[in-house]
Amino acid sequence: MPHHVEPKWSLAERVVPVVLRLLVWGGFFVVFYILRSFFLLLFLTFVFGYIQNRGVNKLERFITQRTVRVVLVATLFLGILIAVGVFLVPRAKDQTMLFITQLPQHVARLDQELLALGERYPVIGKIIPELSYEANHGSSGLGKSQTSILIQQIFGLGEPHAGQHQINQMLDLVRGVGGRIAAIASAFLLALLFSFLIVLDLPRLTASVVSLEHTKLGFVYREVSGSIREFADVLGHALEAQFMIAVANAVLTALGVMLLGMGSALAFLTVIVFLCSFIPVLGVFVSSVPICLIALQSSGLTTMILAIVMITSIHLIEGYILNPRIYGTYMRINPVIVLVILTVGAKLFHIWGLILGVPICTYVFGYVIRHPEVPAHVPAEPEITHGQS
Repeated sequence: MPHHVEPKWSLAERVVPVVLRLLVWGGFFVVFYILRSFFLLLFLTFVFGYIQNRGVNKLERFITQRTVRVVLVATLFLGILIAVGVFLVPRAKDQTMLFITQLPQHVARLDQELLALGERYPVIGKIIPELSYEANHGSSGLGKSQTSILIQQIFGLGEPHAGQHQINQMLDLVRGVGGRIAAIASAFLLALLFSFLIVLDLPRLTASVVSLEHTKLGFVYREVSGSIREFADVLGHALEAQFMIAVANAVLTALGVMLLGMGSALAFLTVIVFLCSFIPVLGVFVSSVPICLIALQSSGLTTMILAIVMITSIHLIEGYILNPRIYGTYMRINPVIVLVILTVGAKLFHIWGLILGVPICTYVFGYVIRHPEVPAHVPAEPEITHGQS
């Protein structure tokens, strides 16, 4: 039998494709870096467009005319956003400003409860020296807030043990966010417009992009199109699943907050739980802080303990009921690895690192560096790749 002879490749034939690939991806990331100031607009356009396109596709069996489907979905989507903006946003804004104004009082009340706990149970004071009277006052008799120090360490504000100064810095930082409201609102409205136009004209836009394969830029299209499509699919599925979990968390939290008698802060706490649900693992702790502080300030230590029980119960429901049903095996990453990803992402890319760190790493480990099990021309089964339940 004749032996199969492997083709011999020259050095140039081996090097040129690698260099070409590096140039294509290098140019892609350079363009992406140049457009970094428009990242919020691009991200919101993708999210709104993905949501609307999913709705348009699901209505196909009922309405054959695509234009009618697009207009119907866009009208429904816009109506929901307007309703949220009219009924929820003003209340959430007022309650948020009230919480920020009263934050020093919340922290002072927590310090008092922690100190009383240390005095009531000396064993705890020995295990945690910071809860003892001497550790908090020292020989000078001047109190220093352990809660303030903790907040300072979390947010990296100033030098350690600067007391109330860190709280003031954090308040200034939070108030400074108000200066970006106009920019965020304009990006939000432009994203709504762009996403509607893109979804409306999506078939022709897709045909125009595919036609690039037969132009002089065909090598660029063949190199990046598959990866961009796969990443968009991973990111879209991740955000869709996390949105459903965020809604469930917000509804359960709203019910718990009302049962605990904290209805005056209902809108603020519901919104912050919803937003923090998009940050895996870390978001649980961030959203729990205002719930516990408000519970302590309004009704005392017993209510705060009940709030902690409520939060724990909700996230047990999320972890053991919602996640397996909504995610399946999709994006199931060890919590320790998630924390590492969030730590590095927050340090390098701030809030975007927290939101996109896990989906990006899921894509890298699931698509980019995996050993191919099927030929490149055979598409992988989406059910197996995403583990949809």
